[in-house]
This record gives sequence, C-alpha cells and structure tokens, in this order.
Amino acid sequence: MLVIYAHLTFIQSPDTKPDNKLGQHDWNTGDRNFRFFPTLLRWDSDMGPDTMILQGGTNLCGIVIGILCLETYYGRPPGHIRNASTFRFPVMYRIVKGATAMRVVKEADPALLDPFIKSAQKLEQEGVMAITGSCGFLALFQDELADSVNIPVFTSSLIQVPMVYRMLHRNQKVGILTASKRTLTEAHLKSVGAETVPVCVAGMDDQKEFCEVVIEGRRNELNVGRLGEEVLTVVQRMAEDHPEMGALVIECTDLPPFAHLIQEKIRVPVFDIVTLTNMVYETLMRTPYQGILPRRIDDRRSL
Repeated sequence: MLVIYAHLTFIQSPDTKPDNKLGQHDWNTGDRNFRFFPTLLRWDSDMGPDTMILQGGTNLCGIVIGILCLETYYGRPPGHIRNASTFRFPVMYRIVKGATAMRVVKEADPALLDPFIKSAQKLEQEGVMAITGSCGFLALFQDELADSVNIPVFTSSLIQVPMVYRMLHRNQKVGILTASKRTLTEAHLKSVGAETVPVCVAGMDDQKEFCEVVIEGRRNELNVGRLGEEVLTVVQRMAEDHPEMGALVIECTDLPPFAHLIQEKIRVPVFDIVTLTNMVYETLMRTPYQGILPRRIDDRRSL
C-alpha cells in the first residue's frame, strides 16, 4: 500500500459545509477574503484517484512563515532571522527595496509603510501562513500590516513584552535590548500594547561594530566576535543598573545569535524574534502527539 503524508494549506469556499469530505468541493487559494488553515492529511492508494486534489496558483508550496526584510547586505550568522538555517522549517524572504536600517530605525520613515504593505500582500499571495519582519522597529507598522492581509502578522519581538511581564513578580521589570535606545519611543511600545508595561531599556547606540555595519551600512563585513563583546558589555551594564529586571526581550533581530551568551551572563529568561517565530510556527502546524499511553483499566485487572 502506498501511503503519502502531506501538510496542506486550504482556504475554504463560502459554500463549503464543515461536514463535507475532502474532494467534494472546490478550494480557492486566490481570494484574500478567506483565511488559511493547516491540515495534516493522509492518503493511500485505496482511497481512489480523486481523493486528494491540490489547488495551484503559487510558485512554491510548504512555506509557513514569510519574512519582510530590510535592504541590507552584511553577513549574518546562524541565529539571525535572515539566515535561513536558523529555523528547522523553511521560510520565505521578501526584501523591501530602499528600506535601510537608517530609514527604519533612526528615521521611522512613514513613506516605507506602503512598500511594506505591498510586500506583505505578496507573501500572502505566495502562500505563507504568517508574516514577521527582520527589524523590531517595524512595530510601528503592526496595525497597518495586520489589517492589510488575512493571515497573522507579528512585526516585532516587542509583541512579547506584555506576555513576559505577566509572568514576572509585580516588582520586576521587563528588560528590552534594542538597536537604538534613543529612537525606541513610546509609540513603538504602544503599537504592541506594551506602553504601560514597566520596562528597563538598553541600546546598542554607542557600539562601534554594531553601528558601522548594522545601522550605518558603512561596510558589509561583520566581525562577529567584536559584536558579541559589544552585546555582552551592554547587557552586563544593564543587569548591574537594573537588578529588578526579571526577563529580557531582544528587540534587535541582529542579536539573537548571542542569546545563549546573554543568558549565561545575566541569568534571566531571554526572548527574541526567533523564539516568537518558533512559537507562531508551532501554533500553525499542530501535529498529533506521540508517546506512551497510561495503562488501561482492563490491562491492570489482567495482572
């Protein structure tokens, strides 16, 4: 018997009834009025030739997470959201031309909203099931991007800040490690519902390697060791200045490669865009659990 397992994504037509069986109706992947639902399907040769019919319309299939990217060209180690080997599942990237780090982080340029919306809609058309971004400062566009598509959008790791705060003792604060403390404003926090959360913030504003490569784009060669030293210097000072910090959220997507070193240094839970992306992926691709069941009552009586 031939058996095929497949993760499929469907958008249900409005006249489809919940009790209809697969293959008895049409599935439409071109209408943005319907949402995506992941399904784990099993097919074998006894089920007939017309049981599994896959709707086309996209160039690629099986990519759950789409990532909106700034236009920057420096090297990125594993752990960075723009290094595809960071994830154990495939991701789809879309570069927004002209979206430099200076325009997003330092200038908060509103003219970038429209190209980001168009890119998000393109990722949705290509079949991804959720969209994130390669810079935490895209939090400013959270509402507009979420409203522009019909799939989940999580623009920034800062979305985790309210959730993390609810985990902590009332006397503790959420630490935020950001690319730029000077330009991370209340508007960024408000856009993710974190404006009332007690936070302590540290930035990479004065770190030479980070600023020259990541923010200013003076060169494309990244000295990972030097950047790591800068990150640890900033978080060590942050921990000393804020002993009330109960957990850390890394805003900047360039810093998760050092998350394990950060945790070794300050000994608190560390959240970032990778932890958030992994969590969203798990919510979209639920699969049956495997394990050992408790012994049945009948089995106990037979002993």
